[in-house]
Amino acid sequence: MANLLTSDMTRVLQLGDRTLTGAEVLPLLAEYQILPLLIREMIIDEAIAQVPCTAEEAKQASEQLAEQYQFTSEAMRQLWLQQHGMSAKQFDAMAIRQFKLEKFKQITWSSDLESYFFQRKPQLDRIVYSLISTSDIGIAQEIYFRIQEKEQSFEQLAREYAQGSEKETDGLVGPIELQAVHPALAKMLSISQPQELLPPTQLGEWIVLVRLEKLLPAKLDRALRQRLINERFHSWLQTQITEQNWQIQQPESVNILSQIGSSR
Repeated sequence: MANLLTSDMTRVLQLGDRTLTGAEVLPLLAEYQILPLLIREMIIDEAIAQVPCTAEEAKQASEQLAEQYQFTSEAMRQLWLQQHGMSAKQFDAMAIRQFKLEKFKQITWSSDLESYFFQRKPQLDRIVYSLISTSDIGIAQEIYFRIQEKEQSFEQLAREYAQGSEKETDGLVGPIELQAVHPALAKMLSISQPQELLPPTQLGEWIVLVRLEKLLPAKLDRALRQRLINERFHSWLQTQITEQNWQIQQPESVNILSQIGSSR
């Protein structure tokens, strides 16, 4: 088990029989890419420092976190705390921090969420489409004319000629968000009408035939609201991390000094 040592600031971590000093720990944090995570959490702590949390909210936060971890008994909770080297007080602090973070997100980004939703909506709309991909332009043209003349269905031809994974689904793909589709293909589908068969088109190494089957417009329901708020939070957080001017200094008299946001 790893323990933090506080009696002597030159020794900061006990790992089995090995004792690590600050000068030894810092290069490891950098090597294992843990420092950016530390910066991230410090930025969050600063952001939520002034977010209020009543005693009742703190109690509810702790209960909700216990439910999240599926503690069905106090014994299970205590076992989990023991396994993670955490006290009940630290668990409650973690629950409060999580609650305050969610409250910070709501306070900061919920008021203009509808305008952000309409900005993002074209990428969030879901579609169902039919696809046949082949490496042979001659076959692609033949398939196109057969479908146009109603000689065979798209499904039949997909089973027979498709060379991609769509072969397993009779050419049917989706529902899938437009932003998850290949950009060139997404552009084609976004300006087409349902049941409109598009001519064979070169897409990378493939020749594709595609037909939009159904458009499923995104709706700003509770789940999507939370997703968009999280999206805006992560975008903000990444900007904050990028803008931080941080460095590690190890003068002889000081083992650990992290300087963050010197411009603040």
